[in-house]
Amino acid sequence: MVSLARKNLIEDIPRFLVAQAGIMFAVSLVTLQTGIFNGFTRSTAQLIDNSDADIWVASNKLVQVELTVPLPVTNLTQAQKVEGVERAEGLIFSNASWLPPEGDIAVVRVVGFDPNGQLFTPKNITQGSVNALKEPYSIMVDTTNLKSLFVKEIGDAVKVNSLPAELVGLTQGNNSIVSNAFMFTSLENAKAYLTSGQTSHLSCQLPSAGKELLCTNTYPTTPDRETKTEKPTVPDKLVASDLITYVLIRAKSGEDLEVLKDKLETALPNTRAYTRVEFTQKNQLFWQKRTGVGFVLGLGAAVGVMVGTIIVGQILYSSVSDHLKEFGTLKAIGASNGVIYGVIIEQALWMSVLGYIPSMALCYGVASWAFATQGILILITPVSAIAILGITVIMCVGSAIFAIQKVTRLDPAMVFKA
Repeated sequence: MVSLARKNLIEDIPRFLVAQAGIMFAVSLVTLQTGIFNGFTRSTAQLIDNSDADIWVASNKLVQVELTVPLPVTNLTQAQKVEGVERAEGLIFSNASWLPPEGDIAVVRVVGFDPNGQLFTPKNITQGSVNALKEPYSIMVDTTNLKSLFVKEIGDAVKVNSLPAELVGLTQGNNSIVSNAFMFTSLENAKAYLTSGQTSHLSCQLPSAGKELLCTNTYPTTPDRETKTEKPTVPDKLVASDLITYVLIRAKSGEDLEVLKDKLETALPNTRAYTRVEFTQKNQLFWQKRTGVGFVLGLGAAVGVMVGTIIVGQILYSSVSDHLKEFGTLKAIGASNGVIYGVIIEQALWMSVLGYIPSMALCYGVASWAFATQGILILITPVSAIAILGITVIMCVGSAIFAIQKVTRLDPAMVFKA
């Protein structure tokens, strides 16, 4: 009976290839939809993934990583004195205007950190080094954002708010679906950019008779790199009156993180402390539950499963219908329903495996291409790949059980009809 299941599949090669193409489409749809959802969920914690901190201290008004209020630098100095804290570092995370010499202006997320620190470092630096960010007005962005930010290579110069910025390094994979492009720099540079403001020049022309006053708002532009211009003064070090966004904490070895969180919240008024896992979950739950983005992507994944089941069901039902006489012959010579069911289910299993393998390879290729060229994470983990294999088998076997109903009602006498 095993050979019969195979023969049913490869009896008509063109039809078999079309059927497998349909299953490949169904599996790819499920894989990519769930991968986009998982990648979106992971990307909401992109900033956290760059950190080795055990605890993140934020304002008690925090909603998610990009929606909070700043903290005074005094919180950083006080945190360093809390018992159980091995190291504390500040992190600035805020918006700024990006003004390239040519092209459209944009909004970037300024990520200011201590280049000499240990608790935050941009991952996957492909060109340049963190040490280069110690220089005044030096920045680093992700390779996938070069086109949208209208820069091409290390050494390019732009303006951030009203101050110059020189690109000294590139990263790969530091891109979040839910955020503007990340711009990494030192704490001192970040402070200078964010306090400089965005300057503009409003020029108006006197109106002619019968015409309205005409005004234009122009933003400063950066001269060509060949034009030698004098940079502003070196950014000042942070002082107690300055603001940061987060305090990153490394606990001493063996320290209970829950106890340390309570100590930090007591020592630092109007703050809330989160472990790495808690902070990640808080951000993911915000985007999944409190916004429509998570719902839409989750719905897409569910629709992918339903569409895949329908496609596979139609393919198997059509296959069973085309072989009704063969199944009728088996019943006429005494084959039990269980034997016939085994043939159909085994056929479904073969189709699920043969459709799963090439579709998964295709999805891995698409995911790699999207990450390398667009910075979009389509997350296909070994766990999700195994889960999708299970879903594929369930889809195919479930569809086979639906198709079996036609064989159950089959009258063996139809085989002997003229």
